Amino acid sequence: MKKRYLLLFFILLSFSQGYGQSTVIDSLKTILKTQKEDTGKVNNLIALCTAYNGIDSIQQVVDYGSRALALANKINYPKGIALSCLTLARVYMKQGDYSKSLTYYKNSLSEYTSLQDKNHEATIYTNIGILYERHGDYPASFDCHLKAITLYNETGNKSGEAKNICCLGNIALDQNDLKRSLEYYSHSVRIYDSLGDKFSSAQVKSNMGNVYKNLKEYNKALLFYTEALKFNEKINDKEDIARIISNIGNIYKFQGDYSKAFANYLRAEQIYDSLGEKRGYVTNTGNIGVIYLLQNQYKLSEKFLLQAAALSDSCGYLDNMKDAELNLSKLYAVQNEWKKAFEYYKSYTNIKDSLINQDKSKEIGRIEAKSDYDKQLAIQQGEEDKKTALAAAESKSQKIVIGFITLIAVAIAILAAIIFRALSLTRKQKLLIEQQKSEVELQKTIVTEQKNVVEQQKFLVEAKNKEILDSITYAKRLQDAILPPLNIIKQYLPESFVLYKPKDIVAGDFYWMERTGDSILIAAADCTGHGVPGALVSVVCSNALNRTVKEFHIVEPGKILDKVRELVLETFEKSEANVQDGMDISLCCINTKTNAIQWSGAYNSLWYIQNGEIHEVAADKQPIGKIDKPQPFHTHSLHIQKGDTLYLLTDGYADQFGGPKGKKFKYKQLQDVLLANASRSMEEQKNILQNTLEEWKGNLEQVDDILVIGIKI
Repeated sequence: MKKRYLLLFFILLSFSQGYGQSTVIDSLKTILKTQKEDTGKVNNLIALCTAYNGIDSIQQVVDYGSRALALANKINYPKGIALSCLTLARVYMKQGDYSKSLTYYKNSLSEYTSLQDKNHEATIYTNIGILYERHGDYPASFDCHLKAITLYNETGNKSGEAKNICCLGNIALDQNDLKRSLEYYSHSVRIYDSLGDKFSSAQVKSNMGNVYKNLKEYNKALLFYTEALKFNEKINDKEDIARIISNIGNIYKFQGDYSKAFANYLRAEQIYDSLGEKRGYVTNTGNIGVIYLLQNQYKLSEKFLLQAAALSDSCGYLDNMKDAELNLSKLYAVQNEWKKAFEYYKSYTNIKDSLINQDKSKEIGRIEAKSDYDKQLAIQQGEEDKKTALAAAESKSQKIVIGFITLIAVAIAILAAIIFRALSLTRKQKLLIEQQKSEVELQKTIVTEQKNVVEQQKFLVEAKNKEILDSITYAKRLQDAILPPLNIIKQYLPESFVLYKPKDIVAGDFYWMERTGDSILIAAADCTGHGVPGALVSVVCSNALNRTVKEFHIVEPGKILDKVRELVLETFEKSEANVQDGMDISLCCINTKTNAIQWSGAYNSLWYIQNGEIHEVAADKQPIGKIDKPQPFHTHSLHIQKGDTLYLLTDGYADQFGGPKGKKFKYKQLQDVLLANASRSMEEQKNILQNTLEEWKGNLEQVDDILVIGIKI
């Protein structure tokens, strides 16, 4: 322990005395030679890894980071394992090695989760979210940033919360959802301003300028750019100054003020040149060439555009080279030099095609991105506001009641004094009359007081009831966010329907879908209970399904249910209470190319109609939950033909009471309805099921959540 503190003290002392990185590295290496293989040596190796990272010596960073991780594993030092993995993840992220970076981040996250270190968990979710965003996986990125926001909210880290909200704004901007992007950025700025973090606030305001530029609201864009620029000039952050000045140049170009655009581009180019930042220099060199082209100064335009193209080619900046080649084509075209114009346009087209091929994976991520993830953030903010408002309302109501009672007491005291004086001045008969009168008045006052108190209590009860209803309504928005949008289901399974009728505002039943390769995984699930308790369990179970497929990459239905059971039990075992909740489920995997079907179920069976007959595949008689002797779930492979129809369902429809005798609908009657209408379209089948249910139920109450999914192959 003493060696560890001496090591940390030495490092801090070296920095405080102004030693360079090389001096620190030499000192750490000297200490390393005499160290035993303990936690102190792990910390020293991590310190060396960090120091080499500061001077971009990648090979040494990887070497010392790997040695730290190996030793931490050898001596079973969880914090060392977590920090080593985190350090290596950051290095590979900086290098652009997506796969290795993600692997180390996940390993580090696992360790920090076991250590219950929420701040580090949140940091890793933030970085993984950024990693996913860079590679176009926007839904996964959004999910990671939401998890980080939740963790930062729990630890009270407002700065971390603001950073991730800004990241949500970046995702929305990438998807061209400009309105939502502004909402996130504005929320982030409000938090940073409340913390007095002017630097971070200025960075986000610069992003807001980008949004307004894309909206073509150029004056607003200039306003935000200028505000961000002023702060960065105060702290002399030259790289950000150059970036913002370049953006301001773009605004003036769009507005047709070429002289101001030229001045800003030239200034940005000079700053980037002084910093040795080649990409920024190349970009602004090309921008200057464009300004000269717009002003018909062709010789100067040619000079700068050729320079931008040459530098882009030597540095491998394909985006910059594409722009330069296109602008050179335009330049030569206006001068009637058609051969050169054609050559540069052909080169531009080739580069453009190459970039399109590189971006295909990102485009797929953009197409599949969901638009409802921000509901969680709105719910959190709404809950905070409502709690504050309710507390204020209750405090105000209490003050009113106390004041009213005090006023009554004072009034009674005054009345009693008057009566006492009257008693001393009147006769006995008059005294009796006055006493009776006083008693009547007093009773009347008490009744009035009690009535007022009752009204106040009634008001508070109604307010609380409304608060509870509002909370449940917000909970429905959260639960809706975990359900796959029906249009996405239709996109992958065109011949399908989902009949979903929660008993209450929120439900224990839920449907789930995930695409992996050529396969579509789809499920109908029934969690313990309905209403709010069932909805809470459904969130746990839905998250377990997502983790099993996305994190553990399991696609076989039976094995998916095994892993989901493990994750659900792991979640509930964290509670001190003996939680027995769980889930029944029917889970199907459909290969969209071969129509091969795999299926597994927990209590909920699979029905399918083939050649005019209805067949049932029996589910395992065990739930996703805590049982005495759990068995592995079976995976069934089905011989399905084109035109056959699959049905995944929960027990709510069959258990609904109704009809002339108020009995259950039952499964046999449901099978008869499906078989009788199997030749109809899926939308017609859904309508028939819905109408049949309403007629059967009549005026009786719905007894459970109802979910039926139909899929025609």
